[in-house]
Amino acid sequence: MYLPLVVGVDGSESSLRAVDWAADEAALHGLPLRIVHAYRWDRYEGASLAREFGKPPGHVTSGDILVVATRRARRRHPDLAVTNEAVAEEPEYVLLREARNASAVIVGTRGRGELADLLLGSVSLTVATAADCPVIVIRGNHDNRADGRRGRVVVGVADAPTASVRFAYEEARRRGTALDAVRAWRCPTHEPAGHPLLAGTPERMYEERAAKELEAALAGAPADVRLRRHTLEGAARRVLLNASHEADLLVVGRRRPGQFGHRLGRVAHTLLHHSACPVAVVPDTA
Repeated sequence: MYLPLVVGVDGSESSLRAVDWAADEAALHGLPLRIVHAYRWDRYEGASLAREFGKPPGHVTSGDILVVATRRARRRHPDLAVTNEAVAEEPEYVLLREARNASAVIVGTRGRGELADLLLGSVSLTVATAADCPVIVIRGNHDNRADGRRGRVVVGVADAPTASVRFAYEEARRRGTALDAVRAWRCPTHEPAGHPLLAGTPERMYEERAAKELEAALAGAPADVRLRRHTLEGAARRVLLNASHEADLLVVGRRRPGQFGHRLGRVAHTLLHHSACPVAVVPDTA
């Protein structure tokens, strides 16, 4: 049995764009789509939804939100298997519980203001930090589609093969796009010029090390994925943010919980707030 893709919807335009993207993603992967609306109040102050239903603002209900979201998903993919549910509980708790039995959870950036998409909301951040499955946060001007308009998936590569790299292989394969595997490197400013281990410039040594680490992390890459390798100088956050402007999806990893519980690294945190394209945060299962 295939686990569904779960998308959280609160009636905001950001969350409805996430529904559009999730419907495309479910169709790409041949998965059922589950639409979940979690709420603390039974009424939603949403002007756009109110207009759609011909109701005064404040009279849109949870059922109305699910109707609109389900309609949008089926309009894009009429044969898609779609279920929905409204739950009277805190959204982050509901979505984290849903993540235990999901292929991935898809969320918008945040709630209901004109400037809302510029920042990441607390629900999306909490889910991306602690979910048991990959979480895709829909950011940027992606034309509401998940099927590879720019022809490029980007993955930030760590020191070894990880769940995020495997996830990126599958996403690129499904879209029929190239996968750009990116390893950032930096030369410490305090590196002494006469260091006995240096042959040539310090920059060359660090770049070569990054290239070897990249090859090790991509060991066993599937032959049917068009893989492009990049070692780029600079902070990983800056390198990957730059790459997001020409990508359909940016994939990063999240380390397993340590003694202080779930934590999101600085790179992933920055990308979730500022990426120009959707970001997939994949928990490390190794």
